[in-house]
Amino acid sequence: MLNEPVIVVQNLTRRFGEFTAVDHVNFEVRPGEIIGYLGPNGSGKTTTIRMLLGLLAPTEGRATVLGYDIAKESEAIRLRVGYMSQKFAIYDDLTTLENLTFYAGVYGIHDKERVNRTLQLVGLNQHHHTLTKSLSTGWRQRLSLAIALVHEPKLLFLDEPTSGVDPTARRAFWELIYQLAEGGVTILVTTHYMDEAEYCGRVAVMRDGKLLAMDTPTNLKQKIITGEVWEVYAHPLEGGLDILNRMDGVVRVGLAGDHLRVISSKVEKETLQSALQDHQLQVEKIERGEPTLEDVFLALAR
Repeated sequence: MLNEPVIVVQNLTRRFGEFTAVDHVNFEVRPGEIIGYLGPNGSGKTTTIRMLLGLLAPTEGRATVLGYDIAKESEAIRLRVGYMSQKFAIYDDLTTLENLTFYAGVYGIHDKERVNRTLQLVGLNQHHHTLTKSLSTGWRQRLSLAIALVHEPKLLFLDEPTSGVDPTARRAFWELIYQLAEGGVTILVTTHYMDEAEYCGRVAVMRDGKLLAMDTPTNLKQKIITGEVWEVYAHPLEGGLDILNRMDGVVRVGLAGDHLRVISSKVEKETLQSALQDHQLQVEKIERGEPTLEDVFLALAR
């Protein structure tokens, strides 16, 4: 059954005492997809992954991963998926090759060629004799990915894989993710970086344990952001923020570096300009902007 879902989640819920960490979540993941699981820290992303791996029992609901039930067949799931957690246990006094060889052994893999091939895949073949403690954060993340990949899983869970990594290393990491997906690996990646979520085929937006929406980035932007986006360059910014916040038809206004970003339902450029100039603000320019996933998230989270 080639196109059977890789993950099926039905009303998945997890409570810790009175606190609901994941609240009746439903979704499916198809083979070869890159799914971005987006939300701030504490929104329930990691708890969802831990349940799907069978590391945490759901309070309610059910799910299957690769056809296996998370409650009854968690061992079979863990043998067949790769998991890169936020705080992966890498041994600092071992080299990259020794770390990977050790973890391969945990999976029952003693093929040196497989280990070397995995190091090469993540671009660590030049660092195989480097002690892990001397690696940068970006290279450590690559080693964590290699450990999650060494048993050649068809499904990969990446939990905040680029947290604390510089922009160049982040981009290189996403190139690796695309390469894996092209090779037939299905990937579910959690992130709180809105720009990273743009790289995903579909994005799930989480907040306070609830799945608020799940669709392609383009569809989310078209469905959720129904008004106009304006980039407003006016001085002083604080005054502009205050004036536009009080205007009828302005859905949201926020600071965006050196200008204001306005989402309006029925306010045209000229009206914005007049309102600012009436209050003696200096308006440099007002340009039409494009909706972003950050706009989507803020609109859903309101």
